[in-house]
Amino acid sequence: MKVILLENIRKIGSIGEVIDVKRGFARNYLIANKKALYASKENIKEVEKIKSDLNKKDLEKKKSAKEIFDKIKSKEYTIKKLSTENKELYGSVKPTEISKIINEKDGIEIQPSMIQLMDDIKSLGDFKVNINLHSEVQAQIKIKVIPAEVIQ
Repeated sequence: MKVILLENIRKIGSIGEVIDVKRGFARNYLIANKKALYASKENIKEVEKIKSDLNKKDLEKKKSAKEIFDKIKSKEYTIKKLSTENKELYGSVKPTEISKIINEKDGIEIQPSMIQLMDDIKSLGDFKVNINLHSEVQAQIKIKVIPAEVIQ
């Protein structure tokens, strides 16, 4: 299915580009989140007209992403979790939990979908986490998991 992008999307394309993607991805993600339009002749003409406005909005998003990047780059956040004697967690640390901690500590709203775990966090220790703030701006933070209390 051919769609026209309304945003720069990492590993997919840039604003105004007509790309061919799978029907489900187009319908359920790109079009549902207003990141793309169906590639009809009318829509292509419409996007050409508003392309400069879209570029301005993208630059603003990039600027705010860089501001967030400067605030959180190479920071360390601590999470307390229940663990066993051999340092394994009951459950794991999820992106929603990480975004909540960043919001509590620094007051920065980060969507869980922006957080990319390098490995599943299922034990105590230090972990690196990537945060995709913009298609061109990524930050890396450290998550330190410490025991809340040891259950025997």
